[in-house]
Amino acid sequence: MLSLTEENYLKAIYHLSDGGTKSVLTNEIAESIQTKPASVTDMVKKLAVKNLITYEKYYGVKVTRQGKSEALSIIRKHRLWETFLVEKLGFDWGQVHDVAEQLEHIQSSLLIEKLDEFLGFPSADPHGHPIPDKNGKFHVSRQIALAEASGKKTVMRAVRNSSPAFLDYLSKQGIYIGATIKILERMEFDGSLEIIIDGKKKVYISKEASENILVTE
Repeated sequence: MLSLTEENYLKAIYHLSDGGTKSVLTNEIAESIQTKPASVTDMVKKLAVKNLITYEKYYGVKVTRQGKSEALSIIRKHRLWETFLVEKLGFDWGQVHDVAEQLEHIQSSLLIEKLDEFLGFPSADPHGHPIPDKNGKFHVSRQIALAEASGKKTVMRAVRNSSPAFLDYLSKQGIYIGATIKILERMEFDGSLEIIIDGKKKVYISKEASENILVTE
């Protein structure tokens, strides 16, 4: 059984490594978790002893197959709890991350399986991120940033930035997961977009915002 801190480190390493596909430097981990590099070094040594990561000085950290499985289990719990909080308790999608950060450390696998069943086995959380199944499997559809869309009509599938400030910004603009977004004009000066949402509401969004909205064409 992993400690809360060990789980947080493992999840951070998994995300930073693009799902375990590349090595991560300890400085990157320290910046992500907002701690000192020396503390990271101590922790990765502990995780390496448990065969959850491999660590080689100067070359960085990689998750093992076992470490990837553990990380996906934590992510699964986090995203199921986010879904529960939004769909069943009426939380706003910008309010759930911190609460789910606490709930993801619950160890009962039976509770998580019951939660998954209760929610109807959702495939994505309220931010459009895929929810791994109990075997760690999940499907990722091909998505691009709205800023890179070549066509005029797209459907919003996920957000790249899940910060409360950005989600609140999207809510105020009337942009949500599943919304149809049609690009009316791309401003040559700064790359901002004039868009229409669901054929009704016209808004302008910055280039930065459009880079953090993931869509399918």
